[in-house]
This record gives sequence, structure tokens and C-alpha cells, in this order.
Amino acid sequence: MNVRWKRMWPAVVIAAGAVTGTATASPAAAEGPCDIYAAGGTPCVAAHATTRALYGTYSGSLYQVRRASDNTTRDIGVLSAGGVANAAAQDSFCAGTSCLITVIYDQSGRGNHLTQAPPGGFSGPAPGGYDNLANAASAPTTVGGQRAYGVFVAPGTGYRNNNATGTATGDQPEGMYAIFDGTHYNGGCCFDYGNAERNSRDNGNGTMEAIYFGNIKVWGYGAGNGPWIMADLENGLFSGVNQRYNANDPSISHRYLTAIIKGGPNRWAIRGGNAQSGGVSTFYDGVRPNVAGYNPMRKEGAIILGTGGDNSIGSAGTFYEGVMTSGYPSDATENAVQANIVAAGYGTGGGNTGTGPVRAVGAGKCLSGAAQNTQLQIAGCSGQPNQTWTRTSDGRLTATFGGATLCLDASGQGTSAGTKVVTWPCNGQGNQQWTVNSNGTITGVQSGLCLDVTGASTAEGAPVELWTCNGGSNQQWAVG
Repeated sequence: MNVRWKRMWPAVVIAAGAVTGTATASPAAAEGPCDIYAAGGTPCVAAHATTRALYGTYSGSLYQVRRASDNTTRDIGVLSAGGVANAAAQDSFCAGTSCLITVIYDQSGRGNHLTQAPPGGFSGPAPGGYDNLANAASAPTTVGGQRAYGVFVAPGTGYRNNNATGTATGDQPEGMYAIFDGTHYNGGCCFDYGNAERNSRDNGNGTMEAIYFGNIKVWGYGAGNGPWIMADLENGLFSGVNQRYNANDPSISHRYLTAIIKGGPNRWAIRGGNAQSGGVSTFYDGVRPNVAGYNPMRKEGAIILGTGGDNSIGSAGTFYEGVMTSGYPSDATENAVQANIVAAGYGTGGGNTGTGPVRAVGAGKCLSGAAQNTQLQIAGCSGQPNQTWTRTSDGRLTATFGGATLCLDASGQGTSAGTKVVTWPCNGQGNQQWTVNSNGTITGVQSGLCLDVTGASTAEGAPVELWTCNGGSNQQWAVG
């Protein structure tokens, strides 16, 4: 039964005229992904990004932030029509305090904005059972060399629009893509972006169709240990036609990942690739799952980000941009969109400066500190201050603990393998200087040794130390 949920959003101020749709075409304007979809006959019905415009002439707001110091809000737009987010506006507005992302604006002109997800089958941790909002500074990135911010989803964080218009319902065809951080994921349910139920509850098989990214194996899964791009079709994550396993759906963990799902009457597909280079590959293209309830589909047309259709909130991930289309896009159209994404130039950029999490690639967890002289550990990424590291121009890595700013420190100025890495008051010494290398390692300037998760452990709370650089995944870090 499709029971409509009565909308009860928390108060969100969207200034009149702050959001615009696509503007009149200009010969000088660059082409965006949604221009490419429109040219292919499958126009965007929702277009969300905190990093850049998704139409060549879009000049409206990308997202809204609210600062903790006085609860005022600010819309963050683009540097120029069709361009990259004006991250400096966020930095200035949020200086000396913290900010949350309160609205992710829809660039399609349909008003399909994403705001704080309400309670549903599961309640969130925020007041009234709502989900948490993302810290606006926890996913720094660059696009074309310009600073921008993604949406860092820790478990309990979620955005939703249960009253979206123009999205596919029933068995209507649709397509969608998203750019994720392929190193930030977990085995919780469910880090999704796409089509979901309008009452935030599980309404049965086939009532949603969304991109899923993570390494949960409760339902379907692919080759290796994950993470995988799969489709959340409700009551199942699917990697192919079977309920359980598709050997052709590979583990995929590019730092910037393009994930694609599309579906129509008794046909659907999974595609994916590296958002920084190359094309996209097809991991499944065929009939609907061989389980009752998925053919025909019963999609309802709400839009979710960061949670499951019933507001299950155990997931983690990072979102940069994504769209939903009317109609089933051709592979050729998606290939052209991928070329546009690659040309946009996503990167961590900025050399050794910036603020954000430091993620252990092998474990999928974040570098986490505590009080002074406490050995660093890896822990599930939460976006909290003890996991938010600032890389300074002089090579320090600092974070705030109990109001005090402490530095990442090789304990006792040690230079031998096995030296503990701790937090310590910043003193400018060489054992507090670090180099973030292009190969993913972080080396101590004084010791030349690599930041290492002890014993290549992936466990919660595994300690971090210095060790001889060996190329292991436990010495690979995604910074920012």
C-alpha cells in the first residue's frame, strides 16, 4: 500500500530568488552533465551538487549552510555561471565556528531540494527523530583546482525529499549517477542516492531504485571484499539478476568514483568507473531480479541521500554530485557525461594544506585522536573534531581536542619503526612535520617512515605508528 507521508520538514529558510533553474543558453557557456542528458533525450529531473554547477549556464545556489554560533544561514553559489562552488564564501561565513549543510538545492528548476531527512521506519539521532545534517567542512576537495566541499555522511546523517516532482514512478524508466569518495564506506545499511518511498518506510519489493555504495553482504554483493556499486530496490541490494551474487560486479574504490544505475520495464544496469580518468564500464545490463515484486517495479519517486528508503541510518559515505533523469539514458550519453566529469578535474589538490578527515584506505576508517599524549587509532568515520585534521603550510597535522589544538607527533622524537604516533602540543619540531605524498602515503619529515596501521589491522581502535614504507594498504591514506 502506498501510504503518503504528510510533510513535516524542520524550518528551513530558502530565500526567494536564491535558486534558479537553467538559464538561457549562452555560446560561451560550458556544457554540464544535465545539458548532455537533455541532448540525449533523457533530461535531468533532479540535479544535486555542493561542488559545481551541473548545467553550463546555472548560476544559482548549490547549497545552504547554517553556522553554530548564531544559527544564521548562507546560500553558497558558484564562482561563475556553470562553474565551481564559491567555497571562500563558506569559509568566511563559518570562520571561528562550525557549519552544517541544511539544504542541497536542485539545479533542474523543479524544486527537488534535499533537506534534513525525517523519521520513518527508523528514527534518526537528531531532535524529533530527524537525521543529522552533515558538517560542511568535513569533505574538502578541489574541482578544476578550485576548493570545494562534498557531503560527508557519517552513520545517522541523511537528506530527503518526499515530495519530489518529475521523478520516475511505477515502472517508468529513469537513470541516475553520483560521484562518491570510493575510499569512504562501511557495511551499514544503506548509503544510497536515488528514488525511494514517499513515506520514509519500507513499502515492499520494488518501491525504490537507488544507487548503493558500500560493502554490506546481507543481500546481494559482487566480487572480492567490496565496496561495490549496487542497486537498492527495497528489501534487497542487487548486484545483478540474482538475489545474492554477481561475479561481474567488481570491488571498486577509486578516490573519486562514478556510480551509475538505470532502470526501465524489465531492464536495468549498473555501470561505474574512475571519476578522474577513463570511461565507465558495465557491470550488469539485463532483466530485473528473479525475485517476486521487482517486475514490474513500483517506484514512488521520493529522493534520498545517505540512508535507506525506510530511513535506515547505519551507512557512511561521501557525496559530491549526482542527478536523476526522466527516461533510460543510452550508454553513449552516460559515456559523454563521464567525459564531462573527468574534465571537471576532481582532486584532493591544495598540496599539504586543507582541513578534513584522514582515512585509512585499507580499513575504510578514519585517523582518530583523543587527549594529549594518546596514541592515534583508526575508528569509524564520524566527522567529529577528533577526526578533522588541518594540514598547515609548514607540514603539521592538527586537530582540536577538548578545546585545545594538538599536533600529530612521533612520540619522543622517535625515528625507528614502531614509534607510536600521538597527539602533543604543537612545538614546531621535526617530529611534528609530515609530508602527504601523491602515492597515498604520509611520511614523517624527521624519520622518513610511513604512517602505518599496526599489523595491517582493519579493526576499530587499531593503533597507528611509524613503520618502514612498504606499499601496503595499511600505509595508504585518503586526505581531505
